[in-house]
Amino acid sequence: MAANDGEVKLVMAYVRPDALAAVKQALAEVGAPSLTVSNVRGRGSQPAKTERYRGEEYVVDLHEKVKVECVVADVPAGDVVDAIADAAHSGEKGDGKVFVLPVEAARQIRTGKEGPDAV
Repeated sequence: MAANDGEVKLVMAYVRPDALAAVKQALAEVGAPSLTVSNVRGRGSQPAKTERYRGEEYVVDLHEKVKVECVVADVPAGDVVDAIADAAHSGEKGDGKVFVLPVEAARQIRTGKEGPDAV
């Protein structure tokens, strides 16, 4: 049986910025080195913090996160999820979340390959 039952999956994770190096290493070890990384801010279960800037206090309730996206076809999405979760886990609130979404279609621009071959 093919990985992901022959389907293409998008694994999307939101993790702490300091966990990025470990996540990249873990993805390379499971055979999914291709990824896209974006700096994002968001709010979840992590509590807000009060900070000071030039003598003024303000509340930070949108925390810095890193969004990691990895599209997989030949590597089981479950293995990618486990690798990200294990690498980013610290046991504290704000470790992040991982989502798996089906990819309806994929096309490689340079070659014109489609579906799992495009990944």
